[in-house]
Amino acid sequence: MNNLNDKTAEDDNRRVTDSQNMIFAFQVSFFAMCRLSSFPWSTLEIKLQCDESSDVILEILKKTCLHSLCQKTPPSVKYRRLFLSELIKRHEATTTEPLDELYDALGEVLGAEEEPVCYKSYLLPSGDAVSLSESMAVISQGTTGLVTWEAALYLAEWALENPQVFADRNVLELGSGVGLTGVAVCRSCAPRRYVFSDCHPSVLQRLRNNARLNGLPLGNGPPATITVEELDWAVITEDRLRELGADTVIASDVVYDPDIVGCLVRLLSKILNCTVQGSCTNVYISSTVRNPDTYSCFKTQLESAGIKHQLISGPVKPVFPYNRTISIEIMKLYL
Repeated sequence: MNNLNDKTAEDDNRRVTDSQNMIFAFQVSFFAMCRLSSFPWSTLEIKLQCDESSDVILEILKKTCLHSLCQKTPPSVKYRRLFLSELIKRHEATTTEPLDELYDALGEVLGAEEEPVCYKSYLLPSGDAVSLSESMAVISQGTTGLVTWEAALYLAEWALENPQVFADRNVLELGSGVGLTGVAVCRSCAPRRYVFSDCHPSVLQRLRNNARLNGLPLGNGPPATITVEELDWAVITEDRLRELGADTVIASDVVYDPDIVGCLVRLLSKILNCTVQGSCTNVYISSTVRNPDTYSCFKTQLESAGIKHQLISGPVKPVFPYNRTISIEIMKLYL
């Protein structure tokens, strides 16, 4: 009899855990504004078939549209409307009574005005979130730097698993974009100093706004702990790089345009040849391999500049939602 009771308890615990994991998957995907088709709808349908109550739907609603994070940094109006419509469709396919909270939430977004920017939030293992103002379009204001790209999420995951790389270090990030990787490192890896950098005026302003949104204390230069700097790869001097004082340099998704590969390699050569108080500089580049020819060109130019590279094992534990079927690599550069 005890064995039967133990098995029943195990089954109950497994069902609870499976339900919690499904709800968490909805929450993570919702706040990152993932494609609705990527949500675990089939798992939800099975759950609804086995449970005659509306509890799981209500819990999903509480963890998404009714969550405090959604009140502060909401996904776009259109996205929330489509998500709620899909959730209502799944609920209406059951025999349970209509859920007023669902229709109230839909009514609220139907009456809201769409904004040109939206918020995406990426949940950290600590339970905190990195919330970012991002553009609705991939290309906006003449730049692709106003959205978060997969290589930044990949690099952030790797950083969370390897905080010792950044702990008590002076970190310079090239091409910071909207700031996902940098905010994650600042919040979770305890760098001594962190410098976000970019060259596009709109990206720099968005960076500053996102840093403040996430509670990072921005300053205007040394001895400030966290700064946002305009950095033009083509003209920055070794003296300026020494002033920045980085002993760890990172970048994500900067190897995508063959026209800027040469400029990037020259900058990396300057960085690696600069020594700050006799210490060497660690450089990590995270890249989505979209065009093998461009990526190969980058490696060839690194070799011509006397820069060696070593592929680093990527993150083991998935944290953020993104397309994991694409090829992403992290390389460490050295002389």
